[in-house]
Amino acid sequence: MNNSKPIAIIKTGSTYPHISNHYGDFEQWISHGLGTAAPVWVVDVPEGDAMPEASDLAGVVITGSHAMVTDQADWMNTLIHWCYRTIHQHPALPVLGLCFGHQLLAQALGGEVADNPMGIEVGTVPLRLTQAGHQDALLSAIENHPWAQVVHTQSVLTPPPGAAVLASNVHDACQAFRYGDCVWGVQFHPEFSADVMRAYLQALSGESLTQQQVDTYLQEVRECEDASSILSSFARLILPQVA
Repeated sequence: MNNSKPIAIIKTGSTYPHISNHYGDFEQWISHGLGTAAPVWVVDVPEGDAMPEASDLAGVVITGSHAMVTDQADWMNTLIHWCYRTIHQHPALPVLGLCFGHQLLAQALGGEVADNPMGIEVGTVPLRLTQAGHQDALLSAIENHPWAQVVHTQSVLTPPPGAAVLASNVHDACQAFRYGDCVWGVQFHPEFSADVMRAYLQALSGESLTQQQVDTYLQEVRECEDASSILSSFARLILPQVA
């Protein structure tokens, strides 16, 4: 593979302004996780950036968002069609969707995304790897420390036909999936540090969570280095000599 090609970070939204002012935004966290030697190209889809040609890319990471896949905004439909076309016309191109990106990939590939009947899932949570997850090139990294940062109200209720479910927990039957050989979706946020997770919990106080809930969830927050390593592992699949 031509390693001068960039990894496209498909930006589908931004964090809260007070969080980005202090910690940066999704694309900075993802770029850091991929590794400084991995060239990146940020494509801000809601802001109208043109979708790249898949042949110009070494890989794709789709960010999280405060938007909902079920909103069916025009930019989402554009991205869904691009994902479907890219995945089927370029099956060797590695693609990784995070949270909203995970859900959008599932929708593009024929899965079902909707509000989770159990409501919001937020904080540092345990995961269970499936047999396929234990053998997966990315998800096997967390098998000894299966914890991850999450914040979402919608979920992949039905994975895409033919996809392998890689991880689940009591809240979500599909916390991660792989489609084909090199398309992954993860409901959690490997790009979140513990500090960012704490900032999100505080931001949700009085909005989606009571302060008592926030205080309880804050006690469970920890760094999830194994989950975070999924980004560098993804980069190594694409740029083995520099990631």
